[in-house]
Amino acid sequence: MITVHKLDHLGHEKIAYTGEVIERTEHMIVVVATFTARDRMELDYVTLMKGDTFVEYFYTDRWYNVFAIFDANDKRFKGWYCNLTRSARFESDHIWAEDLALDYFVQSDGTEFVLDEDEFATLGVDELEAQNVRAALAELQSLAARREGPFSEAELARVRPK
Repeated sequence: MITVHKLDHLGHEKIAYTGEVIERTEHMIVVVATFTARDRMELDYVTLMKGDTFVEYFYTDRWYNVFAIFDANDKRFKGWYCNLTRSARFESDHIWAEDLALDYFVQSDGTEFVLDEDEFATLGVDELEAQNVRAALAELQSLAARREGPFSEAELARVRPK
């Protein structure tokens, strides 16, 4: 088990939860976690339910993380939720990710949503960080369009809950 710490852009903890590590390399950790924040969360692009499975990819060398979301009841794939972040920090049993507000969601049919651009604009990050975030968003959009990395069908099949 590992504890994931989601921090805001100032480094203050917003939420912490545990998950099971299913893969770990020098620059990546893949965690399986269960959504427990609320019974039901209606978003314009997806509905999250208590018990949904999140397969979460964290990186020390990228400015994002990617969550593949599966339905609690029928294991149907719901989509990918991506947070634009500073590169994650890993310890033996902790992951620290500083969220920079900008998000990217891709539905299972490929429909894309860039979220919270207005919130990102008010953070006051410096120009270099803003450039890194924009480049990371472009990388995510390219990976999703090509169905590579965590967006690939082979990866979805590998991590799909039983």
